[in-house]
Amino acid sequence: MAENQIAALWRLDVSLREKTFWKMLYESAARADEVLCLNVEDLYPQDKRGKITAKGGATEWIHWQSGTAQLLPRLIAGRTRGPLFLTGRKAPAGTATLDVCEETSRARLSYRRGEEIFEESTRLLANPLARPEDVEDLAGWTLHRLRHSALTHDAENGTSTPMLLARSRHASVRSLERYARPGVDAVARHVAERDPAARRRG
Repeated sequence: MAENQIAALWRLDVSLREKTFWKMLYESAARADEVLCLNVEDLYPQDKRGKITAKGGATEWIHWQSGTAQLLPRLIAGRTRGPLFLTGRKAPAGTATLDVCEETSRARLSYRRGEEIFEESTRLLANPLARPEDVEDLAGWTLHRLRHSALTHDAENGTSTPMLLARSRHASVRSLERYARPGVDAVARHVAERDPAARRRG
């Protein structure tokens, strides 16, 4: 996703939950399943960070920016415990206790539903030449594209490999390679900025 597509994403008319979820995914470059497992008590708003359980059960940290920080208080709405991202209705019988908010009785938002909403909401953005009436036949973006895009934009803006590794929490550079590939616009910008003729004109 190009940066102008990310900007268009923030302009979509969606719920506060979706705005906060998507913004956190992009700003933190975290995995969607990790973010959906966050509880209110896992957040450290003053430090713009949250504690997650990563692959293998290790405790790790994700960090976000001002966009997420401004939305979180409205989303939490005074809650002190329980799932951060909730469904809009009461949890069905049999839902695991850890996935139910004691204060609202609503369930934790599932990856499947979160992905479904994102895909449906981004169909026109992903297919800018399509007609709105054809939206039902189009495919939108996946949640993973937010993580991929965040890391790619970091790489395009000159973020060092050690920092990209720390931010993505990958164990090796090889695992990071598929994210850190600058796009066409970034390559064009890089070449133009290093054009000797352009520098002389400047």
